Amino acid sequence: MTHPVVASVRNIESGEDLAYFSAPTVRDADAQRPFLAADIGGTHARLGLVAPQLEGAPRVLSYRSYRCADHPHLDGIVRQFCAELDARPRELVLASAGYLHAGVVVNRNLAWPLVPATLAQELRLERVRFLNDFEALAHAIAYVDEHSSVALKTAFAPDAQQGPIAVIGPGTGLGAAVWFPGEPPRVIATEAGQIQLAARGGLEREVLDRIAAPDCHTPYEAVLSGPGLHRLYAALCAVYDRYPSYAEPADVVAAAEAGDEVAYETLQMFGGWMGSFAGDLAMLYGTTGGVYLAGGFLSRIVDLLRCGPLVERFLDKGVMRPFLHKVPIRVVDHGQLGVVGAASWHLHTRTAKQAPG
Repeated sequence: MTHPVVASVRNIESGEDLAYFSAPTVRDADAQRPFLAADIGGTHARLGLVAPQLEGAPRVLSYRSYRCADHPHLDGIVRQFCAELDARPRELVLASAGYLHAGVVVNRNLAWPLVPATLAQELRLERVRFLNDFEALAHAIAYVDEHSSVALKTAFAPDAQQGPIAVIGPGTGLGAAVWFPGEPPRVIATEAGQIQLAARGGLEREVLDRIAAPDCHTPYEAVLSGPGLHRLYAALCAVYDRYPSYAEPADVVAAAEAGDEVAYETLQMFGGWMGSFAGDLAMLYGTTGGVYLAGGFLSRIVDLLRCGPLVERFLDKGVMRPFLHKVPIRVVDHGQLGVVGAASWHLHTRTAKQAPG
């Protein structure tokens, strides 16, 4: 006979003991132990201690965000997080931009190399699992509703059945993944941010000429990212023969909100290219379920995006315009979604592997 297990962990935000309750089976009592879920980007490392749940969103017992630049190695961040909680988890599921090749995460934007097997050894974990960060975000999309997202474009005559959903996010780089409905739903990670940047004639072409090296590949990520926003601003300043006054993307956004003409035009061009990119993915994957733009960066400029060319550029795809009218666009704050999505993927795939038959 098995008995329910009651365990607790101290919430580092409130100081309270959080209990979770489960009824383990003889077959896998360890499956009820809390585990670590991490969302590692080029700027921030987000960690959560997660309690397994059979239904609904994984329960994040405690959560912390760390600046990657403040830490020489990822294992130091994980050790600090566990020490603050006095937690000794056995598993870590790691979501990060890039892809796994020969046991190493390939990504030029990370602060340090990521080798899951080495990380498991250094932290004395039984297992470290890896998935793409936007694959993780797509797995979390089922837990996003109208109260936790903001509409940029509603669907005209939406389909009765929910279709695929594209999740796009400009941060240190440009990530994208697609969620497909089904039992169970499926998610595919993409490297769509590396697609060749397409510029229209006129000002966009002048800007691209100042960003791109001759006869070299220039991806959408070169402009649709935090660094890309500043790159756009600097290129526009060069076109207008003005000195670039702002050194950080956040400064460009603040200047645009304050009425700086070049900074404002930068945000408009950024929105136009984002609309074109999102429209391409919507057509490619038939995303009648919608396009979600994810990231704290985007959630701060919703009003600027709404009054700019993003939606019109999304729709401006010739004969595909009627189809794209059916596709909603929403902005969702990244926050804990990467951690929740990584945990959800881990629980689902672990359960599937352990299912009999």
